[in-house]
Amino acid sequence: MRLLVAFAVIFISSLFPVCADDTSATFASLAPATESALASKSLLLDIAPIGANKLVAVGQHGHILLSMDGINWQQANVPVQATLTSVYFLNEQLGWAVGHDATILHSQDGGLNWQVQQYLPALEKPLLDIYFKNAQQGLAVGAYGQFFRSNDGGTTWQSEFHQEFLLADDVDYLKELKAEDEEAYLDEISFILPHFNGLVQDGRTLFLLGEAGLLAKSNDFGLTWQQFDSFYQGSFFSMGRTKQGNILVAGLRGHVFRSLNNGLQWQEIATNTTALLNDIVFTDDERIFVLGNNGMLLISSDDGESFHQRPQQDGKTLISGVWFKGKLVAVSDVGIKVLDLPKQ
Repeated sequence: MRLLVAFAVIFISSLFPVCADDTSATFASLAPATESALASKSLLLDIAPIGANKLVAVGQHGHILLSMDGINWQQANVPVQATLTSVYFLNEQLGWAVGHDATILHSQDGGLNWQVQQYLPALEKPLLDIYFKNAQQGLAVGAYGQFFRSNDGGTTWQSEFHQEFLLADDVDYLKELKAEDEEAYLDEISFILPHFNGLVQDGRTLFLLGEAGLLAKSNDFGLTWQQFDSFYQGSFFSMGRTKQGNILVAGLRGHVFRSLNNGLQWQEIATNTTALLNDIVFTDDERIFVLGNNGMLLISSDDGESFHQRPQQDGKTLISGVWFKGKLVAVSDVGIKVLDLPKQ
């Protein structure tokens, strides 16, 4: 969904290491995010916890907001105005955010202040998710198969091209093209891969979600990937494991799938909606929420075997959410929304 909400791309790419020195001149031209009293009511694209008692949300104009209660929000100091699409905190101090122009930001003080680790406006491609498994090792993914890896806490980022996501015919085509025209080859691989929409860590397994039915897993932190057998051709945007240990995945046109055996087989779950589904939120009382476009909210109380609808009257898109202090706190195209839902 973050890909569909707000970005434009052109077909330019880089396959070389990126470090602070390479882009220092570009960094110098950056303008900081503008302070706005209405930031919490503007387009926000992701929300995440910082420990148990703090929230962070990110969105357009480089806005990063912090809250201790989900209602009152403080704007952080951010050195860019790029639209930010995703945020992740490893602990109560260390966090990263990504967004348009392959932007990667880092905070070491719980989200109050942010520094640029990568900014590549020439790419004109957004990053859509980021995940760190410890303070040093992280991955960032995005449109057209963008895949960046850091082994030094984000000081430097190495771009990777994951050929395992190519179709068989494309492998042969690229091999021939590389032998004939290196420049054309580099142009081609800059847009031949599907969009990588999200990363989900589950135990020792890392999952990758994307467009055109892309769902893959890795047990070596993304060095190699194994794709699941195709069971749906639309895009996936969210995935998670239920309290009973089953996997749910959601995406385009109201599609939700459930697996009881770690992805070997998948069952489609009826939702009775064609709304795009953006995020799955798990609660501490075993309810499961699925957030969607046009105010669509799906609720399950049986581990995802079935869902009933509770659409929001204002019809605003629910993009991402967290369960925080007994309430569902979501971000939308009109900012923060707190949904205080009674138990079913």
